[in-house]
Amino acid sequence: MASKGISSLLVALVEKIIPEKHLKRYELYIYSAGINFLAAEYLVVSFLIGVIAGLLVSLLSNGLYGLVAFVGGFLGMAFVYPYWRISKRIEDMEKNLPDAFFYLASSLRAGISFSEALEELTTAKFGALTEEFKKTVAEIKKGRSTIDALRAFAIRNRKSQVIYRSMMIIIEALERGAPMSDVLVFVGNDVREILRIKQERKASTGMQAMFFIVTSGFVGPMILGIVTKVMASMSGPGTGVNLPVDSMTNILFIFVIIQALVSGLGIGVIREGSYNAGLKYAALLVAMGSVIFKGASLINIGF
Repeated sequence: MASKGISSLLVALVEKIIPEKHLKRYELYIYSAGINFLAAEYLVVSFLIGVIAGLLVSLLSNGLYGLVAFVGGFLGMAFVYPYWRISKRIEDMEKNLPDAFFYLASSLRAGISFSEALEELTTAKFGALTEEFKKTVAEIKKGRSTIDALRAFAIRNRKSQVIYRSMMIIIEALERGAPMSDVLVFVGNDVREILRIKQERKASTGMQAMFFIVTSGFVGPMILGIVTKVMASMSGPGTGVNLPVDSMTNILFIFVIIQALVSGLGIGVIREGSYNAGLKYAALLVAMGSVIFKGASLINIGF
């Protein structure tokens, strides 16, 4: 009961601190990720996870690492994890979109109406795309026009330019009375070609991405971690050298974090043409680089 009361107080505090328009925008963001929490509740959960991560790391190392773990845990849970879920969902929908359009086209050629073809599509297995079409069909049954329901479909998935543009073409074809089966086949083939080009881009940039991952997530942090060990062995009363080892270690650790963030964003631009897409890579490299750096700084290398 006490923990429930504390969490309620934290939720109320978040609602007071953050403006309502920003909470609504964030709530739409996590809703798109399929996370069934209110915005304030999920922010509190993310904050608590960050606190737990920070405390655990502080107990094992020092306060700076704990602070980084807190920020990383909070941002990772609040923004990176929902973004990853949205990306996976959109990727699944884009992959199934051509087949869904071909399915619709074959249903129309069988002689049924477009609305009936949409309803039939909801019984097919196209993953997250089927769920979206179920929402569209439910809106049509409630009295919304087919065009408005499809436009809502497009707006809900505006983060995917492939889905948004495809649906807008179909909406325009419906409004103009074009032969929908032919339009669906054309758009389906076009989407399939776009996805093929995306896959080719990822394949052709695989070596560059691997270089960033190896250098920023493994080699660089390991070398810098060993450097901190070397500095510690060179500093002390016995050597006559007094180096600010702790300060230099913290500076090098911050450098590892910054390098991982920049490299992650760079991978996103190279592979997917978007800085936002680099957030998932940045989170991976930050976690990987931090562990390698800390591990290398603890290795006994015989000095």
